[in-house]
Amino acid sequence: MSFSEDLMSAEYINLVTFRKSGKEVPTPVWAAPLNGSLYAFSEGKAGKVKRLRNSPKCKIATCTYSGTVTGEWAQAEAVIVEDPAEIENAYQAFYKKYGLKVRLFNLGSKLIGKFSKRAMLKISPA
Repeated sequence: MSFSEDLMSAEYINLVTFRKSGKEVPTPVWAAPLNGSLYAFSEGKAGKVKRLRNSPKCKIATCTYSGTVTGEWAQAEAVIVEDPAEIENAYQAFYKKYGLKVRLFNLGSKLIGKFSKRAMLKISPA
């Protein structure tokens, strides 16, 4: 199974994670394709990261900057990446896709001390 080309090339995806109660929690994120998966990053203590630690189940769809869904939902699983080489490869995929925009965002995160507290998420088809 693989994600659609629309998902792999979308500027934003809506990542829906699930609370223990089953309630959906949507979040628009940047996503970069690498080896058939999509990668996203977030602050390490963010709710979506905590929810994914409890359950990798999620779903994704293309969306606007504000999270308005513009495409079909795809069932997925997301895990927190621990391997430094994989994290570096994921950032390279972000640089390739988003260019200066993500580099400036990362610089700002480094300046305020949040870059090192990030979690890299690997989102794969379920």
